[in-house]
Parts: sequence; structure tokens; C-alpha cells
Amino acid sequence: MPGPLHGYRVVDLTSMVSGPSATMLLADQGADVIKVENPQGGDHTRAAANRRSGFSASFLNNNRNKRSIVLDLKAPSGVAVLKRLVAGADVFVQNFRSGVIDRMGFGEAAVRAIAPDIIYVSISGFGDQGPFAAKPVYDPLVQSLSGLATVQAGSDQERPRLVRTILPDKLTGIVAAQAITAALLARERTGQGQHVRLSMLDAVVAFLWGSDMGSQTFVGDELPQQEAASFIDLIYQTADGYISAAVQTDREWTALTRALDRPEWLDDPRFRTPALRQKHINERLAMTQEVLLTRPAAEWLERLTAEGVPCAPVLTRSRMIEHPQVVANGIVVESEHHRAGRLRQARRRARARHKRPAPMPSFPACSCGSPTRAATARRSCSCTPTPAPAPPGSIRWMPLRAPDTASSPSTAGAWVGALPSRTPGRSPARLRAILMRSRAI
Repeated sequence: MPGPLHGYRVVDLTSMVSGPSATMLLADQGADVIKVENPQGGDHTRAAANRRSGFSASFLNNNRNKRSIVLDLKAPSGVAVLKRLVAGADVFVQNFRSGVIDRMGFGEAAVRAIAPDIIYVSISGFGDQGPFAAKPVYDPLVQSLSGLATVQAGSDQERPRLVRTILPDKLTGIVAAQAITAALLARERTGQGQHVRLSMLDAVVAFLWGSDMGSQTFVGDELPQQEAASFIDLIYQTADGYISAAVQTDREWTALTRALDRPEWLDDPRFRTPALRQKHINERLAMTQEVLLTRPAAEWLERLTAEGVPCAPVLTRSRMIEHPQVVANGIVVESEHHRAGRLRQARRRARARHKRPAPMPSFPACSCGSPTRAATARRSCSCTPTPAPAPPGSIRWMPLRAPDTASSPSTAGAWVGALPSRTPGRSPARLRAILMRSRAI
């Protein structure tokens, strides 16, 4: 069955990770996402390392299930095509720096003049106001400004540390996708479109507040210095590897003492209550580590599990994809890409059931932007070197040529059927893309 967002169309002007990951979530849930790229190489992630057959893993992992069209928005012809795309869209998403989209002629007022009830989405790095509004942004800068780097350090007095993944980018994508679906629901109820604004800084600060900003919560009683409870991670070395184990409640603490065969810890006055165990956390963790070094990881995991202690193995990325828990839940799936070959990706994060589970839409975007799925009136892909004659009112979806591709964008791509407007009352978007050449990337 179609995904829950089937029938909604998204015009996506975003690049890099935060915006594309948001629109990929919408595409995974059935939305028709049209990615608009520039003719100077398109989304920067197309040029990233770790490539096969001209496609980077970063681009494929943030842009599956989308179609792509190359438009020169500095040319009147490109502007005209984008306006026609907007006329048939439900959502318009952009992540340019503050002021850029207005100079391009596609600020909210201009877009809403074409589609009054559209959901207009602006994703920024630092927000649309303030001294950093126009600054270029990358993930480490947001980790730094938001306080995340000092949280990761463990104390305000320690050297700040970055989280070793682009958390602000990916978190912003999740928040944006949720906000877009909420705005679509509001439009169904009210008939009015909203302007959804969010920044990477917004997303991370709110993310931190639930667990890491307690010392700044009570106005007038702020703690001047955020001190670390402990610098010891809940990662324990065993005789042959690493595991993680965590206890919070009295019951879990008692279970841990049984699993480690240390009943005397229950009589230790330092550990009699959760508050005391937190106060003496360094001593508690050091004692636990000393015991765990005496046996192999598998044996400890078996003992801890038998006693009801929360625990898990510490896995490398290569071991994770083969772990029985990951395999049993089908979290990692494989699909065939027409040029990049066999791909392995995480499935969509949330799934909905109606009688029968919907299949995972695991069809990465192809070179012409169309998903590699069975041809339909609105989603098809041929990617043949010689295009078929163009039906009147159709779009030509242009690939950005990879370095090892012989055919140029002017002779490759697929003609896709005309896109009718979804929203009643709008004129049908009978669109013809202007043929443009894109550089090799």
C-alpha cells in the first residue's frame, strides 16, 4: 500500500544533510519529492568521497526515493520552471543562508503568491535573526555554539569535545520532517499553509534541554559551573572485548551485585540509595570495571541478562549490521541501484501498518533523479542514452553526469509524465523543463 504521505508533493531546494535528510524521511513515507539542483554540480554531497560508479554514499544515503531536476535559477527559463513546480506542490523546502532565497525571488511572499496554501519551510544554521544569521555553518560550529561540545567534554572545566557524528545536521532533519507533517495536518484542518522555521541551533539546544540543562532551568538559581558527575563512560572492558551495562534502580543495583558475585556491595554505605550511588559514581564504576576484567564478554552478558541487568555488547559498525537483533528486525536492508549496484542502507525509521505492513521503499535516487521502482505515470526511469520523444507538457529530469559517465546530461535522462496539481483550485502544473547542461562532478 502507498505510504501515509502518498499524494503530497515536495519541492526540495536543500543540499548537504539537514535538509535532504528531512525530505528523504518524507519520501520514505510516500511523498513525491522533487529535488532541484544547480547545473554547477548539484548537491555538494554528490562530490563526496566513498564512491562507486560515480555516486557517493553520502548522496545516496540522504536522497533516496527522490527525483531530481537541474535548473539554472539565475536564468529566466529556470525560474519559470520552478514557479510551475511550486504551483503543483504542497511543500517548499530551502536551507539557504538568511536573505539568499529572497534575492533568488523565492521568498515566502513570492512562493505564496503562486501557491497560497503551501507549507513553506526554512532551515538555517543559526536562525534567521542575530549576528550569526548570515554566517556559513557546518555541524562542528553548531556543536560549539550550542554547548554540546562542553556537554560532551563532561565538564565546563575540561577541553570541549565534538560528538563524532554530525548530530546537529541529522537531528535537524528529523525535527524538520516532523514539523512539516504537523503543518500538513494543520492545513487539512484549517485550509491554511504555514511557514515552518527552524535552525540547527534551535534543534540542538532543545535536544540538550531535556537531559543536560538542569543547572540552567531554575531562574535565579542557576549553577555557575557545570561539573561532571564522572568522566568514566559506561563502557567496560572485559577479558576479550567491551560491553555496556547500566543500572539506575535499587532492583537493578541488587541484580548487578548478584551477577558480579559481590553481595558485600549492598552493605557499603556509599551505595545504599540511588542518590548515594550517583554521588560516589567514580568509585562504583571503578569497582565494577575491576570485576568485569576477569571474564570474557559473552559470559558477562549471559550472567547480566539472567539477573535482569540492562546490558549490551559494544559493536563495531561492521559487526552491528550482522548482529541478530539488527537482522531479526530488518533494520538494515539491501536494494539494487541501476548504476551504483547493490546497496545496504538503514530502513525507514518509523513504519505504519494497515492490514498488511507496507514494503520498505528502498529504491535510491538514480542518476536522472527518479526512484528505481516500477514505472508508473508519475515515477518512472529509463536512463537511456537517447531520450524518447517528449510528450507535450512533460518534464525532463536531468542527471548530473558522473565522472565515469560517457553520455552528457543533454542526451541522457527520462521523460516523465506531466505532474497534475494535487490541490483543487490550482491550475494543472503542465511543466516542461528547459534542457540544460550540467558539469561533470
